[in-house]
This record gives sequence, structure tokens and C-alpha cells, in this order.
Amino acid sequence: MVDYHAANQSYQYGPSSAGNGAGGGGSMGDYMAQEDDWDRDLLLDPAWEKQQRKTFTAWCNSHLRKAGTQIENIDEDFRDGLKLMLLLEVISGERLPKPERGKMRVHKINNVNKALDFIASKGVKLVSIGAEEIVDGNAKMTLGMIWTIILRFAIQDISVEETSAKEGLLLWCQRKTAPYKNVNVQNFHISWKDGLAFNALIHRHRPELIEYDKLRKDDPVTNLNNAFEVAEKYLDIPKMLDAEDIVGTLRPDEKAIMTYVSCFYHAFSGAQKAETAANRICKVLAVNQENEHLMEDYERLASDLLEWIRRTIPWLEDRVPQKTIQEMQQKLEDFRDYRRVHKPPKVQEKCQLEINFNTLQTKLRLSNRPAFMPSEGRMVSDINNCWQHLEQAEKGYEEWLLNEIRRLERLDHLAEKFRQKASIHEAWTDGKEAMLKHRDYETATLSDIKALIRKHEAFESDLAAHQDRVEQIAAIAQELNELDYYDSHNVNTRCQKICDQWDALGSLTHSRREALEKTEKQLETIDQLHLEYAKRAAPFNNWMESAMEDLQDMFIVHTIEEIEGLISAHDQFKSTLPDADREREAILAIHKEAQRIAESNHIKLSGSNPYTTVTPQIINSKWEKVQQLVPKRDHALLEEQSKQQSNEHLRRQFASQANIVGPWIQTKMEEIGRISIEMNGTLEDQLSHLKQYERSIVDYKPNLDLLEQQHQLIQEALIFDNKHTNYTMEHIRVGWEQLLTTIARTINEVENQILTRDAKGISQEQMQEFRASFNHFDKKQTGSMDSDDFRALLISTGYSLGDAEFNRIMSVVDPNHSGLVTFQAFIDFMSRETTDTDTADQVIASFKVLAGDKNFITAEELRRELPPDQAEYCIARMAPYQGPDAAPGALDYKSFSTALYGESDL
Repeated sequence: MVDYHAANQSYQYGPSSAGNGAGGGGSMGDYMAQEDDWDRDLLLDPAWEKQQRKTFTAWCNSHLRKAGTQIENIDEDFRDGLKLMLLLEVISGERLPKPERGKMRVHKINNVNKALDFIASKGVKLVSIGAEEIVDGNAKMTLGMIWTIILRFAIQDISVEETSAKEGLLLWCQRKTAPYKNVNVQNFHISWKDGLAFNALIHRHRPELIEYDKLRKDDPVTNLNNAFEVAEKYLDIPKMLDAEDIVGTLRPDEKAIMTYVSCFYHAFSGAQKAETAANRICKVLAVNQENEHLMEDYERLASDLLEWIRRTIPWLEDRVPQKTIQEMQQKLEDFRDYRRVHKPPKVQEKCQLEINFNTLQTKLRLSNRPAFMPSEGRMVSDINNCWQHLEQAEKGYEEWLLNEIRRLERLDHLAEKFRQKASIHEAWTDGKEAMLKHRDYETATLSDIKALIRKHEAFESDLAAHQDRVEQIAAIAQELNELDYYDSHNVNTRCQKICDQWDALGSLTHSRREALEKTEKQLETIDQLHLEYAKRAAPFNNWMESAMEDLQDMFIVHTIEEIEGLISAHDQFKSTLPDADREREAILAIHKEAQRIAESNHIKLSGSNPYTTVTPQIINSKWEKVQQLVPKRDHALLEEQSKQQSNEHLRRQFASQANIVGPWIQTKMEEIGRISIEMNGTLEDQLSHLKQYERSIVDYKPNLDLLEQQHQLIQEALIFDNKHTNYTMEHIRVGWEQLLTTIARTINEVENQILTRDAKGISQEQMQEFRASFNHFDKKQTGSMDSDDFRALLISTGYSLGDAEFNRIMSVVDPNHSGLVTFQAFIDFMSRETTDTDTADQVIASFKVLAGDKNFITAEELRRELPPDQAEYCIARMAPYQGPDAAPGALDYKSFSTALYGESDL
């Protein structure tokens, strides 16, 4: 019996070791279970002995052929020890002591002992096997000795997933044959009887040699012979078994099967090594390809976002004013559409771009790749700078729009006021030039002349009263010019015409006065009563005209206080109406008194007052007009008061909602900051909690939409200020965008920590310990710490730091020299210090296996060993090999491997 003990790395052969085999537990010695042990005290099954003789003989000859010899009879040909020693030299590659060439029994025993001593020197403890039994041709002992040699030199070093020997070989067979139907390898005896397992092993590694789909499970002899013949012909594995013996035996000999299968393992071990190397390379290349895809996505998204910003900013900086309020309001509506529809997706794209950038950098750090540097102008900081420029332009554009609408509103008001005053003035001046040019005084009587003089004096009084209106018209025209009114040309033309006409009236008035005064001495009589009437009627008539003008005057207000001021002024005007009515009655009384005197003195009047055109009918008519305009003015002021009350309601409504939403956003920002510092539980718990928190924030969006609707109503009502709140819609929007961005970044930070933990094998307890340590030294609770606090943190984790070592660590965790260390940088550093990842040297070693130990590799070799896309990926990026041993088409895999990790090829 043979047993291998993991503790002392030795073999024991003989019945005394049976207990050791059973007590090995999970050690490598378990590959020889008790029922499989060799017991020389029991009779060997004749069928098994036959299978062992054939298999062990063929196995020995497969090695002895390398020395130009072989054996025919395993019992006889090892008796002198010479071929036994030669076999051990061939399979070990070492020289044994020089054999004795004598023919005597003692010489044979000495040679066999030399062989047994060599076997013992390799850690095999042989019990009950003596040289004499081998020399005497004891079949059982000879077969036992050869099995011991096979175990030591052909099976012992087989290892798959930390199993050894028999278990390792069995696991290798199971993995290689797993995809094949009708194959289920569970042992080294009956699992191989139908021959399909042997054919599956060959087909897995050399599919061109076996047509597996044509094999039938019910034809085991054909299957076995097919496998044996192919193995011998193409794989240089001698035929060690007979198909008929295996099929005809209830349970084939396990040792014979193991010996034969071990030859397949060694025949394909080179392919296995190449497969392992190819798998490592494929894994590294897959990481690089994924990272390059993420880099390309980042570049594309960054380019699209920057292009949108570049297209949008000129539109926001276009400040060409329009001529009308309607045109400017359309611009404002376009701007609102931009705010509601076009910008929000770009805010989300910008946030997602930052998240993708952080995730990519985390993946690069986890795979020992250099940090990603976007192309010039596409850094996250560049995008943030462009975004700031966009928001500055946006703010300036909105302010300009509102100011321009205010200006145009003011212009429309002034223009309408100009037209109204100009029309009133032109109506008054109509016919005045003809009147002043009339030479009626040349044929008038003295009394008529005196009347004309009085009439002219009244006209001059009326003319002086209209001077203010002309000055107002000129002032309004000047203001329209200064405010760049689009129809200033027509306004100026009309104003100039009025001024020229006014100057002409002044000149004509002066000329007529001179003419009347010249003839005044010839005229005598005048009715003083009529004169008094005229003098009092003219200013009263002018007052009524001014009152009518004021009552019809347009007004524009923006606040309750302004409209209440106008109402107060109107009420004050109405309070003067009783005095005015008394004045009207007094003036009419003068007219009546003149008529009474004329009648009482039998004076015949011409029917009209010679001193004025303001008749009692005109006074009464205008007084009635004033009476009609007063309630209309009342109605207009009350309507405006209602409008301003509605505006005040909109202000209070917006303020009420804004004063809730604004503090809510600020509170959530503070809570997120606190959550990111005080994270408890597993990272998955934290991530779930943060995502629930994010959903609660998103669910709050209808409150913001309501505020947007209220804000739109305010803008449509042209309300420009709100004393009831300090929050503007712009502040709310910026706060909301910052809130969404902050929660998304916090979630991304936890996701990156999970990536780091899983990739680096950090346990949840370690991650919590790292977080607790970091929070303890994060004095300001900002999520980052300065170098002094970080030094204290490292010391608390067991680091003994000198200045040089601390500076080295700071260069790793703070490559930008900002003076601050984030939690993510701390985690990356700790994971690099405590875990292992693929390195450039490991990738170089894998390529060297595929290249057959050459310092270069060819395109054909890459296409043969790697999947097509990864093979072409390498070929496109590998530089030609320039070494002295270069061959045509040689590619430099060393510089390519170091470039994958951002290292220079030293």
C-alpha cells in the first residue's frame, strides 16, 4: 500500500501504512483511498494484474525509448537493476551512481538498492519492498515499485485549484470533459469503460483528430480503440491498455487508468499553460477595451455637451433690441422654453458625465491603469467653466430681456401720451393762424376795436396757458429720442411742426397786438362786465380743459402703493369740484347780469360776448364733460387697483411656496452632507438608503413645478420685484440642480467604494473600519482632510512614517497637490496596500508562454491563441520588435504590456 503525507512529503509502501491513508483527512494523501491501496498480502485480481503489466510496461517504455532501449517483461527486465536505474535517470533528469556491471546476484541487488535509495531520496518511504524481491522477480513487488515511481514522477505534481495528485487529475478530467454528452467522469475505473471520456479529452484539445459526434455509447470497443490509436499516432502516447480487457472487466484497474490518463495530462499540459496565459491576457485586454470604450463615450458626450454650450451662449449673448413689446415678449417666451425644455436634459447630461468620469477613474485605479486624461478642453473642469459662462450669459440675458420690456413699455406709454397731447394742442391751434392774420380791425368801430383788443388779450392769456403743454410735448419727444424709440423720426417731425407753428402764433400774436393798440385810441366803449366774464371764463375754461386732459391721461404703475397714490390724487381733485362749480356759477352769473343790465337799459346786444369765444354753452358743455370723465377715471383707477391686488396675490402666493421649497432644498443639502460623512451599515445598505433618499427628492419635484407655474404667472403679469421672499426662481433652480447633482455624486461615491471593495477583496468590516477611522480624523466633517490629519490617521492604522515615506504616500493620494485627501483616495490607497492585482510583469509572463519563451510574438501566434477581436486589438497596437533575435513580423509584447499599465518600458 502506498500513502502520501502532506506533512512530511513522503511515500510509504506496505501494509503498515494503511491507517495513515485513512487518517489524512483533507490532505494531499487522500488521493489513495484505502479501497484502492496496494496490499501485497491480498491476491491481485488477475484481470487487474494483466492491465497493470501492460500499462506499466508501456509507460516505462515511453521513457526508456528516449535512452534507446525498452523492456519486454516487467518482472524480468528490471531484475539486474540496470534498466531500473536508467528509467529513473530519464524521468528525473538526474544522474544516479554508476551501476555495477557484474552478473552476480550481489551486483544486481546493489544496483536495485541504488535505485531504491534514489526513490527514497525523493521523499518516498518504501516499506516491505526490498532489493531481493525485485531481483527474485516478485511480480507484485515489482508492480508496486513501478506504481510508486509513477505516483512520484507522473502524478504527484498535478494540481488543480489547490488539490493534488489523484483529486487534481480527476478534477482536470471533469473540467475538460464537462461539455460532452454521455461523459460523466467520477472515478478512474468504470467512468472510462465506454471510451467516450478518452475521446472527449483528445477532442477538447485536438478537435481535428476526433469526430466525436459520430461515436456511440453502445460501441465501447470501437470508442476505446479509436482513442488509443489516435493518442499513439498523433500524441506520442503509447497504447497502454487493451479495449477488450477494459470492456470485459467489471471494474478496470484504477492504477492502469490513472497512469494512462496522466500521460494525456502531460501531453496537454503545454496547451493548458498556454490557455491559462491566454485567459490572463484576455482578461487584461477586456479591461482595457472596456476602459477605452468608456473613454470614447466620455469624449463623445463631453464634445456634444460643449458643442451645445458653444451654440447656446451666442444666442444668450445676442442683445439686439426689438421695436415692440410683443417681439420682446416672444423672446422672453423662447427663453422660458429654453429653461423648461432644453436646459434640464443638459443639466442631467453634465451630472451623468461627471459620474461616468469618476467611475472610469475608479476602474482604472482598480486595474492598475494610468488615470484618464481627456483631450484638451474636455476636462470636467473645462466643462464646469463653460457651464459657468453659460449660466452667466443666461442670467445676463434674462436681466436684459426684462429691462428691455420695461423700456419698451415706458416708450409705448410716452408715445401714446405724446400723440394725445399733440392732438389736443393741434385741435386748439386749428384756425388760430387765420384768426391772427384777419384784418377785421380795419373796418371795425371803436367799440369793436376795443372789443378786439380785449379779445386779443384773452387769447394771449390762453396762449400763455398753452405754453406748458407745448413744453411737455417737446420734453416727451426728447425723452423718446433718448430712449431710442423706433418711430422717433415721425415724433420729431410732428414735434417740430408744433414748435414751428407755436413760434408762428407767437409772432402773429405780437403783430396783431401792435395793430390793435395802434387803433385803440380811436375806440371808446367797452363793456366791463363782458370783459370780467371773459377774463374769468378763459382761465376757468383752461382749467376744465386741463382737467379733461388729466382725467383722460394714461397711467402705468407696478405696485399697490403707486395706484393708491393715483387714487389719492384723484380724490383730492374731486374735492375741488364744489369750488369749481361755484366758480362756474359765478361766471354764468356775470353773463346773466350783463344781459339783465342790457335789457333793463334797453341796450341791443349783438348776441355774443365780443371779448371771448367761451360762451356759457361751452362752459356748461365742458363742465358736463368733466362730470362724465370723473366716474370713468374712478372706474379705470379701481380696475388698476384690482390688477395690482391680483399681482400682490401672485407675489404672496409665489413667496409662500418659495419660502417652503428654498429651505427644504437647503435642509436636504445639509442632510446629504451629513449622510456622506456619517454613513452606517454595509455599503449596500448605504446605497439603498441613498437611493431611497434620492427617490424622495425626485418625488418633491411637483412642488418645484408648481413654483415654476407661479413664477410664469408672475412674469406674464410683468411683476419685477417681490418683497415677501428672498428666494428668486433662479436661486431655487440652481439649488435644485445642485441638490440632484450632490445626491447623484454621493450615490456614485458609494458605488465606486463597492467597486473598490469587490475588486480588491476588502471585507465589509474593513470598509466600516476604514470609514470609522477616516470620520474620526475628519475634524471638520467635510469628507476630506489636510495632510496633518491624514498623517495622524495613517499612524493610527499602524504605519511608521518618516518624511520620505509620508511624502510618497501623499503623492499617491493627492496627485494634484491640493493639500486635501478624500475618503475615496484613502480607500484606494489602503486597498493597494493590502491586495494584489494583475501587473505588467504578469502579463509579460503570459505573453511569453504564448510566444514559446521567445522575446517576441507573431501575429499568427496571437490569432491562434486569442479570440479574434482581442488578437486584432493587440496586433493593431504592438510595435515591431527591434531586438537582435528579431524575426520577420515579430511584435514587441513587452512594451505593449507595460503601456497597458502606464509604465515605461525599462
